[in-house]
Amino acid sequence: MLLIHGFGASRRHWRHNLQALAQDAEVIALDLLGFGLSAKPRSQLADEPEAPDAIRYGIDLWGQQVCDAALALAGPGRRLHLIGNSIGAVVALRAATLLQEQGRAPAQVILIDCAQRTLDDKRLSEKHPWAQAGRPLLKALVRKRWLIAPLFRLVAQPRQIATVLRQAYPSGGGIDSELIELLHEPSQEPGAIESFRGFINLFNDHLAPQLLAGLQAVPVRMLWGEADPWEDVQEARAWASTYACIQELVVLKGLGHCPHDEAPDQVNPILQGWIRSGAAPALTPAATTSG
Repeated sequence: MLLIHGFGASRRHWRHNLQALAQDAEVIALDLLGFGLSAKPRSQLADEPEAPDAIRYGIDLWGQQVCDAALALAGPGRRLHLIGNSIGAVVALRAATLLQEQGRAPAQVILIDCAQRTLDDKRLSEKHPWAQAGRPLLKALVRKRWLIAPLFRLVAQPRQIATVLRQAYPSGGGIDSELIELLHEPSQEPGAIESFRGFINLFNDHLAPQLLAGLQAVPVRMLWGEADPWEDVQEARAWASTYACIQELVVLKGLGHCPHDEAPDQVNPILQGWIRSGAAPALTPAATTSG
């Protein structure tokens, strides 16, 4: 079982899930390149020349990282489960696609409040006209290191992290000094600003619906906080009724963007049940339940 964190988080974000999930499978939570304790190379944007010390942060990079880890750790005959939160859920879908292409498709993919990527240029037409007009200027500004460095230092302060967490965790559960520290500590490492700058590449990257459409024989299950302030549960419901690979959507009332950390007592039993079920039976239209 590979656990994949979201943007700005790390493997430690699964702190309340590892012990429970380890009852049913070997569990590995990894740090995506640029986060946690992983290396944080210089960022390369899409239109910048290649450099030996730079890397293009994005879904392809992280998806390949997860794919490589899965191939190295889960040998033939072992069932692989990919579980991702937020951007990590999109990464899980990309990794599943790469594994499927190699004939090593995972037993299932579990998406926890998958990032819907509304900032992507491919969805720009959905935005207000003023947002469409201002996008080129926004992208031109945030690519500049002299500007993004002080912005990063501002948002990476413990007080600001706590403010964002109160939005992401609407019930208030799970917000403690350990959570603030695990988000703050990696931001102080050399190179952390570079992975933050690499976020610009996500203005034009994979969208979950495109990846879901290509998963022909990989069961997908989704877990969603109904009060997620950033990822609309209605869009998740639309996915569930559109893509045949989606087996189930469970919506948890009162929870936000990271329900696995906000309310692990509710989430862990659901994940354990899905893992114990192994690969799903023949693909059928998704069932939707609310918690």
